[in-house]
Amino acid sequence: MANPTEPQQRSIQCSRVAGRALRARAPALEAPSELGSVVEFSPSEIVRRQFVSWPGLTVETVQVLKLSSFEYRFRAPCHLLIAAELAERDDGETFVEGLPRSNLRIFTRKLTFVPAGHDFRGSQKPRALTRTVCFYIDPKGPLADPALRFSEIEFKPRLFFHDRDLWETALKFKWQIESRGLIHRQYGEALGILLAHELVRLNDNIDWGNGSLDRGGLAGWQQRRVAEYIEEHVAEDISLTTLAELARSSPYHFCRSFKRSFGMPPHKYHSVRRIERAKLLLENRKMSITAIAIALGFSETSTFTAAFHRLTGQSPRSYRHQLD
Repeated sequence: MANPTEPQQRSIQCSRVAGRALRARAPALEAPSELGSVVEFSPSEIVRRQFVSWPGLTVETVQVLKLSSFEYRFRAPCHLLIAAELAERDDGETFVEGLPRSNLRIFTRKLTFVPAGHDFRGSQKPRALTRTVCFYIDPKGPLADPALRFSEIEFKPRLFFHDRDLWETALKFKWQIESRGLIHRQYGEALGILLAHELVRLNDNIDWGNGSLDRGGLAGWQQRRVAEYIEEHVAEDISLTTLAELARSSPYHFCRSFKRSFGMPPHKYHSVRRIERAKLLLENRKMSITAIAIALGFSETSTFTAAFHRLTGQSPRSYRHQLD
């Protein structure tokens, strides 16, 4: 059995690496906060990595490129959640501080949680080309509801476990990273809120059905203030935290209350209003479809066309012809 050895001492800072990837794929999103190091692989060239960040959260997809032995390690002031989409090995072991070492050979569709400050390391000779999603979560990030006291929770380490809700949330993040279109900031933030609550539920076995964190819809002044702000900034990439601050609410409660009041999540409402504005602009024959896409904040005409089709069932060009 291969024994873990100390890999190369080359720290990759989350903010630097994720920031580069973020600017390349989703320039509308903020650079990530300083969370510490990401998981280090040795040799580093054995993996391909993609990063996307939201406030307090960096997510990366990792793809192993060769069926050859490698090692990995992690220890940082942020929590680490790993979702193994495909993971099979002929040899190796995994260690999470506070738990026994594991030589499990097949851990496809298994999750691993490493609390901030805990040591995580291992080695393996892969039987298949491993695919995983890693979540780097700032314990003091802005998305968790204050009532959770997320930064004060002493999370338990977990190795190779399964939780359906947490797994489904992880897959939604993966689809966001791998999608070719614009990554919607509000949707990513909403998933980050959900992820934080799922981790608390898992750690403390909280029953969200007891209504302790349930609230009604937004008050009238909150609805007006948020709706007016979205109309005024419909072409911009509005953050969920900005909308929550306008409503003087936490992001978690704002999401729940907004959906109760408007019948849809904030990110979908924003998308609908953007497409409604597009319909008005399409009535102006002097504006090209490309000009309209740029005016509404889309990076490419193809992205605008896809978003328009998703909500209307037709392309902008077809809609314009229909107006004749």
